[in-house]
Amino acid sequence: MQLSGHLENPIFKIVADEARKLGAEAFVIGGYVRDILLGRESKDIDIVVAGSGIELAQNVASKLGKNILVTVFKNFGTAMIHHNGLDVEFVGARKESYRADSRKPLVENGSLEDDQNRRDFTINAMAFSLNEFDFGSLIDPFGGHHDLEKKIIRTPLEPDITFSDDPLRMMRAVRFAAQLGFTIEEKTLAAIQRNGKRLAIVSKERITDELNKMMLAPFPSDGFIYMQETGLLEVVLPWVAALQGVEKIGGSGHKDNFFHTIKVLDRVAQRTDNLWLRWAALLHDIAKPLVKKYSEETGWTFHGHEVKGERMVHDIFRELKLPLNEKMKYVQKLVLLHLRPARLAEDEITDSAIRRLLFEAGDTIDDLMLLCEADITSKNQQKVIKYLKNFEIVRHKLAEIEQKDKLRNWQPPVTGEMIMQTFDLQPCREVGIIKNAIREAILDGKIENNYTEAFNFMIDEAKKINIIQKK
Repeated sequence: MQLSGHLENPIFKIVADEARKLGAEAFVIGGYVRDILLGRESKDIDIVVAGSGIELAQNVASKLGKNILVTVFKNFGTAMIHHNGLDVEFVGARKESYRADSRKPLVENGSLEDDQNRRDFTINAMAFSLNEFDFGSLIDPFGGHHDLEKKIIRTPLEPDITFSDDPLRMMRAVRFAAQLGFTIEEKTLAAIQRNGKRLAIVSKERITDELNKMMLAPFPSDGFIYMQETGLLEVVLPWVAALQGVEKIGGSGHKDNFFHTIKVLDRVAQRTDNLWLRWAALLHDIAKPLVKKYSEETGWTFHGHEVKGERMVHDIFRELKLPLNEKMKYVQKLVLLHLRPARLAEDEITDSAIRRLLFEAGDTIDDLMLLCEADITSKNQQKVIKYLKNFEIVRHKLAEIEQKDKLRNWQPPVTGEMIMQTFDLQPCREVGIIKNAIREAILDGKIENNYTEAFNFMIDEAKKINIIQKK
């Protein structure tokens, strides 16, 4: 098969010419070839050369212009250049061998065949030639093109060898399956089940990087189901694995919270590419196994799972090496508040309740409503219609109150500093009492959200606790 029609970018001709001058054979390999055959755009090009990848990169950069920088990674024998929106990485062809207790390979110079043998999957082992005698021809020793057509994830060598050598490839298998909508071939899937525990020797950062890519797939549930079937879920996300199963007492059972969760995740994924909102969807019910109770009067309950779940987010993020910053706090807030709009929809929707929700949710309010709507996964269509209709009412009230009271990311018009200055106070309990009273009065609608009414209310509250305004 000739792919020369896909090599119109001038950089390929430059690479080919410079490789020929060095007397070396060069090939484009891996994801770029895969994506060309899938009709997907790709900005990452991997060039493998039977020689020095660093030398070839430097020669190519000199032909592209004076401002082209070459980033060299000597420890890995690789170099990278950035040109016209493309990231082009050059590496010498190599073969690898692994020790049982490490995923760091022993690397030796090798041929294109050696390099293809060490690839993770057949669809990533294809290459096309940049050499004069067969420019653009596809080199596909493992049938990767056929597997693309059949939508199959399969290893080029025996899967036990591939996964034992580099256990991260098991996460990459489920990630590619989710991203591309492919099926993991039976022998490959069975090998993941056998080798799953070897993920323990892989760094959390590498695992989480694959996990995040899977989370951003069109249907992340495909990857999570594979993780559940193979046992990877218990290794990587034991908290999510704990959601599995239905317990029954006296004929009464609760829903399977794992399948509910990944359905919510898919529903969120259909509406947003926000990775952290997707994480909130994955973790919104994370504490349910810990608070689950049964009584004959009420059946199964999960009281307080949103509060406990919010507390669990920090430990989960820390364990997975996810950022312990505003992104984590965003997820915590959504987990904590994910029941609030539903409770509002069940009750009479008061202005006071809407104000409090706006105050607590701040800029996350729109994402919170999206999560809550995705959380309605009942098979009872009448129930779904009722909830979604009530959510529309909540949305309307939110917009109405926001327009009137401007409470998103709101701070009361009278601050603690103003209270201390007015009454000549140092920081103390009384300042907090007055400040909280002002906030509650505005949220309850007792006074308007403006400085004059808040100031006058402050004076009245101060008198109640015998604080005298300074003159």
